[in-house]
Amino acid sequence: MKLLQAKLAKYTAPQEAKAAGVYPYFRAISSEQDSEVIINGKKVLMFGSNCYSGLVNDPRIKEAAIEATRKYGTGCAGSPFLNGTLDLHKKLEARIAEYIGKEDVMIYSTGFEVNLGVVSCLTGREDYILWDEQDHASIIEGRRLSFSQQYKYKHNDMESLEKQLQRCNPDKVKLIVTDGVFSMEGDVANVPEIVRLAKKYNASVMVDEAHGIGVFGKGGRGTVNHFGLTDDVDLIMGTFSKSFASLGGFIATDKEITNFLRHHSRSYIFTASITPASTAAALKAIDLMIEEPWRQEHLWEITKYALDGFRNLGIEIGNTSTPIIPLFVRDDYKTYFITRDLLEEGIFVNPVVSPAVAPQDTLIRFSLMATHTKEQVTEALEKIGKVFRKYELIP
Repeated sequence: MKLLQAKLAKYTAPQEAKAAGVYPYFRAISSEQDSEVIINGKKVLMFGSNCYSGLVNDPRIKEAAIEATRKYGTGCAGSPFLNGTLDLHKKLEARIAEYIGKEDVMIYSTGFEVNLGVVSCLTGREDYILWDEQDHASIIEGRRLSFSQQYKYKHNDMESLEKQLQRCNPDKVKLIVTDGVFSMEGDVANVPEIVRLAKKYNASVMVDEAHGIGVFGKGGRGTVNHFGLTDDVDLIMGTFSKSFASLGGFIATDKEITNFLRHHSRSYIFTASITPASTAAALKAIDLMIEEPWRQEHLWEITKYALDGFRNLGIEIGNTSTPIIPLFVRDDYKTYFITRDLLEEGIFVNPVVSPAVAPQDTLIRFSLMATHTKEQVTEALEKIGKVFRKYELIP
């Protein structure tokens, strides 16, 4: 065996979990992604999806994707920098710019590539990146690639952020990067205070709206819109893979920044363009989120119902106030067993264990879509309560 294989063969955690019957990943779904899915021939309630709008299985979006494929083919066979820009891409960029309320937009092949390509190249060696300790992994990877000085601040702690800003040279660029809605624990960034501090210390602000779009703001425009701070936040990032029911991502900002990014952002220049089908699907999703406000309204109704239900059960859910509800277990092994038991009960949820979080913060991530019914949430509450009692996590 070669040295590489010998070294990697020592990683046996997945095999051990499979042997114990609790391996919780790559569970194959054999149906459309909806509030109910088919796994191993069995119907399962889906509470692990990020499509908060519930549009991922909408026939109108499917038809838009099919029509785009008929016209443009299945792919672009190149980077947007070269042969991979379609008029459909430009239409989507203009539509998002109007929707978000920014001067210009760039679309990337994935949301991960947005953060990777934007955070890594905007600031120089003498500049600063300031980031929340619970920012998404894509932000973390982006800042790791940057040559800038990097200061981490405590999660949603504005006193900690200000102390880090005070360490920066006032004459150098300072970029504060935060999630709008934090993807694991569902709490919301203190965007108003971040903006206030940014103005005080002459810093720029970038907000990742991956989990805010479709949930907050007018027509689902996100947390920045919700707080009325679109003009004060310099860069707004979003994904198509969640409420837009597609695949890809975007950065919305001013033309000076996009001009630089189009010619320096490596994950944009050296990656094939988003497919025609994904582009058309995202375009249609924007229209539907605006035309059908009931989606957002119902999402918040069942979110409140679920939050109240979990609190009444005595399950610890932290500071969430969103459709992302963390059910704290605080034990890696129990988290795996609970995930397995819930799937057997017909409830699909996602385990979040170390190193994604600290071992004492492991949790079950329960997330809601606008297409969930009150009856489905009630069933989930009953079964989750049953399993949590089994493991002595609630009375």
